Amino acid sequence: MSFFCKKLGIDLGTANTLVFVLGKGVVLNEPSVVAVSEIDNKVVAVGTEAKEMIGKTPDDIVAYRPMKDGVIADYRVTEAMLRYYIGKALGKFNIFRPEVMISVPAGVTSTERRAVIEAALKSGARNAYVVKEPILSAIGAGIPIYEPRGHMVIDIGGGTTDIAVISLGGIVSSTSVKHAGNKIDQAIADYIKKTFNLAIGDKTAENVKISIASAVPLEEEEAYEIKGRDYMTGLPRSAEIKTNEITRAIDNELKEIIRAIKDVFQETPPELAADIIDQGIVMTGGTSQLKNLPELVFRRTNVRAFLTEDPLFCVAKGTGEALEHLESYKRSIIAK
Repeated sequence: MSFFCKKLGIDLGTANTLVFVLGKGVVLNEPSVVAVSEIDNKVVAVGTEAKEMIGKTPDDIVAYRPMKDGVIADYRVTEAMLRYYIGKALGKFNIFRPEVMISVPAGVTSTERRAVIEAALKSGARNAYVVKEPILSAIGAGIPIYEPRGHMVIDIGGGTTDIAVISLGGIVSSTSVKHAGNKIDQAIADYIKKTFNLAIGDKTAENVKISIASAVPLEEEEAYEIKGRDYMTGLPRSAEIKTNEITRAIDNELKEIIRAIKDVFQETPPELAADIIDQGIVMTGGTSQLKNLPELVFRRTNVRAFLTEDPLFCVAKGTGEALEHLESYKRSIIAK
C-alpha cells in the first residue's frame, strides 16, 4: 500500500454529497446538483453553484439532480459529478488515483450497486468499495457495531429513510423507504398551493421546513412569511404560515417513516429488541434534524430516540472511520 494513495469517503446523497479525506475530515459538503448545457451537452456547474441555478436558468441550461431516492438516476451526470468532487477534494496536482468508499441506501439492488462502483472507477478511483448507509452512519455515530447487542439506526436524508438494526457487524433487519426530506418539502409546497393558492419553489419549501416545521404540534407556534406566485393572477404575493399548519401538511410523510420503523421492529429478534429499548434509537442524517422528530418517534414506538451530534456528517465520518480501519471493517463492506 503506497503512502501516496489517498483514501476518500463519499456520502453520495440525493440532496447533498459529502467528501471525507483521511486525516482532514469532511472537506466538501455540496448539493448533488449538476447544471448541463443542452446545446453542447457540457457540464456548466456542479454543486453549490449549480444549485443556485435551480429554477433560475435559461431554457438551454438544465439543472439535474442525478441521484433520485438515493440511487443513480442519471448515470452520465453522476459520473461527471463524482469526477468533479474527487478532483476538488484531492486538489489539482494529485496524480495518484484514490481509494474510494461510497455509501448506498440499505435497499439498493445489485445492479444499482454496480452502477455506483462503475461511476466511481470511471471518475478516477483506483478501487471502489460500497457500504450500506446504516452501517456507515452507525460507525460515524460511534456505535460499536461488532458487539453482540442490537443497535437501531435511523438515517433520514433527502431521498431515502434507512432504518436498520445492527448486531455483530451486520444488518439484522432493515428497510429503506423513499419518504424523506424531499418528499417533506414537496408536501409543504403542495399544502401552500392548496391553502394559499401560491406557487413556491423547492428552495422556499426547504427554508420553511428548516425555519419553523415541527414533527409534533406546538403550543407556541412560529410564523414564516412565504413569497411566491399567485396561481390566479400570476403575480407575486406573500402569505404567512404557522408551525402547526406545517405539522399537518407533513403528517402523511412522517406516518410513512414511523410505519417503516415499526416494520423493522416487527422483524427484529426479541433479544435485540430488548437491547434497543435499553439503549434507545440513534437518529442520523440531515432530515432527522426536523424539530421534535425524536419526540414523535418516542410517542409512536415507546422507545426513546435521540439525535447524534453532527447528524449531517455521520455517514461521511463513518466512511472515513471504515477506510482508516479497513481490515477490521472488511466483513461489513459489501464488495469492491
